[in-house]
Amino acid sequence: MSKMSNNQMMNQVFVQNADQTPDLVVLTSDSRGSAKLKEFGEKYPNQMVEVGIAEQNIVGIAAGLAHSGKRPFAVSPAAFLSMRSIEQIKVDVAYSRTNAKLVGISGGVSYAQLGMSHHSLQDFAVTRAIPNLQVLCPADKHETEAMFKVLLKTDQPAYIRLGRNAVEDVYESSDYGFEIGKAVQLKEGSDVLLIGIGETVRQVLDAANILEAEGISATVLNVHSLKPFDTDTVKELASKIGKVITVEEHSVHGGLGAAVAESLSEETGIKHRIIGFPDSDLVTASAKDLFKHYGLDGEGIAKETKNFLG
Repeated sequence: MSKMSNNQMMNQVFVQNADQTPDLVVLTSDSRGSAKLKEFGEKYPNQMVEVGIAEQNIVGIAAGLAHSGKRPFAVSPAAFLSMRSIEQIKVDVAYSRTNAKLVGISGGVSYAQLGMSHHSLQDFAVTRAIPNLQVLCPADKHETEAMFKVLLKTDQPAYIRLGRNAVEDVYESSDYGFEIGKAVQLKEGSDVLLIGIGETVRQVLDAANILEAEGISATVLNVHSLKPFDTDTVKELASKIGKVITVEEHSVHGGLGAAVAESLSEETGIKHRIIGFPDSDLVTASAKDLFKHYGLDGEGIAKETKNFLG
């Protein structure tokens, strides 16, 4: 199947379910174009609210709509949603256990050449530290479809990060038993456990295929839920294999690598390496080139895995 951005699939799920979900309200912050929500806005104008470039307001309004019985999805660029409005996310949504879904679009380095001001490489670290807030990130369009169909029915506050660009498929369909808080094993191997999240999952699979051709056997795990986190599966696989590499489109601090390290902190005999973006100013380049430059593409992950295994 052709590649599709996760944003576009989110739009499809909203369009397909709007009639059956009359309480659904989608809010944007001058971002319906980049969020691929024009179709939804044209077909269901009474279920869409344009707030403008006011991230604190979009979260507050979403919380108010939720308290009025609506099912709001506030869609705004991740770099701004997770930083400018973090107080509102913490208090109005999470602390109050408000059923507002906060969708950070163009996450990670999606904006690429716009530079550090538009990168969201701290959003996992910030949001996963807030009690009562789910933190989710799908790998491809199929997982996005499965995730948003579930989110339309749940009553928990959540932060969901989506990328901007078209993504190569990880799954063949959305019918694989998606469950919030449950990691998905995509490949079985015995030499190393490779764990990815979001758009790095495809790169991790590519790395595993490269390694397989060179006689190295890798288990691949997709952690689409940073919170709730599937500690049991990570512990079980890490204890069995003994060597773990995590890969994330995020700072090496506070994200997937940190969550795995926390889960394994009381275990012994497990080696763990974190692959992510460094704690420094990044070079300016396309998203694809940034992944390659910092070793987050399939070849880079495979090379780092071989170094790690010695």
